[in-house]
Amino acid sequence: MIAPIASPDPARAPMLVAVACQTGVGGRVPFTDVAGIDPFEEINELAGTLKGIQDVLDLDSMRRQLDELGEQAAAPDLWNDPEQAQKVTSKLSHLQGELNRVEGLIRRLDDLGVLYELAQAEDDEETREEALRELSALRRDIGALEVRTLLSGEYDSREALITINSQAGGVDAADWAQMLLRMYLRWAERKGHTTEVYETSYAEEAGIKSATFTVKAPYAYGTLRGEHGTHRLVRISPFDNQGRRQTSFAGVDVVPVVEQTDHIDINEDELRVDVYRSSGPGGQGVNTTDSAVRITHMPTGIVVSCQNERSQLQNKATAMAVLQAKLLERKRQEEADKMSELRGESTTSWGTQIRNYVLHPYQIVKDLRTTVEAGNPTAVLDGDLDEFIEAEIRWARRREQGLADD
Repeated sequence: MIAPIASPDPARAPMLVAVACQTGVGGRVPFTDVAGIDPFEEINELAGTLKGIQDVLDLDSMRRQLDELGEQAAAPDLWNDPEQAQKVTSKLSHLQGELNRVEGLIRRLDDLGVLYELAQAEDDEETREEALRELSALRRDIGALEVRTLLSGEYDSREALITINSQAGGVDAADWAQMLLRMYLRWAERKGHTTEVYETSYAEEAGIKSATFTVKAPYAYGTLRGEHGTHRLVRISPFDNQGRRQTSFAGVDVVPVVEQTDHIDINEDELRVDVYRSSGPGGQGVNTTDSAVRITHMPTGIVVSCQNERSQLQNKATAMAVLQAKLLERKRQEEADKMSELRGESTTSWGTQIRNYVLHPYQIVKDLRTTVEAGNPTAVLDGDLDEFIEAEIRWARRREQGLADD
């Protein structure tokens, strides 16, 4: 059993702020921030937003789930099934973190009201500046948590399976695909998410032709599904001895990981299974046996590979799981397209260009759907993707609501 977390009273922050929003301690007029906005009013708005988030997440239900998962995690035979044990402990850790995150924001908002009261009572500029910094941080953190409540799709809570493919641009495109692979792995690392690379097909000169990996975290699919599409890079090519500017493209495919409850029928007669020797850039880790597996689903033309395990049987099992995930997503997309056709809507191609990364003659990363921009491509390519991902989730929800209203 997990010891219950001491929960602050969710009503305290709004009540405290309501008191502070009056004429001020000692009859002083409430001050405003540099934008001329009354901080007390903004705290009230944030308190309302946080209350709405709590209603959506249902903290009491989260605590009950934590108790149930805690009992499962304490079972002596838990690790008899390592895969199931990992799922239980991962979900337990994620849910505990989510609850801590909400309750921590409640406490911080409560403390912020006290801090502003103190700054006003003492007419203390240093305390006031500290309160303004905390208000800015809370605005950002509550906004990020609000995005989490938008992940309510059928598969949003699942882990994500991601495939990256080099497209037009020759060796620069292969290098660009490898840069994207590193970007997403770095993003997951920053978040503390576990990743597993199933297959990497290296290009002859540099970079990769393709790579497939999973992000093993709850809501990874809902979080990352907006990354699906074509990513365009503009830079001075490091492979051009004349130093010319090169445009290259890479495709990112994001699908939810298949679970036992999914019904995906695969006829073995429709599969072509090839085995080959795992490839790599060299070194002691290169496999010297024909253990890598490539499976082609002939009716759809979908090809999946796995080479990360030493055992051919393990690689085949993983490749089959990847194939199931891709067929599940194909089925979901076909159903969505059919419904759109019945409603007379135009469907959007999954292969559309979604983001530009320009390194020369100026530096900018711009999302073509949300118009979010970043002037530091180096940070973005090092995994600083949160601003883009959060904007994508909000954009997708607005779009879905618009279609529903129609």
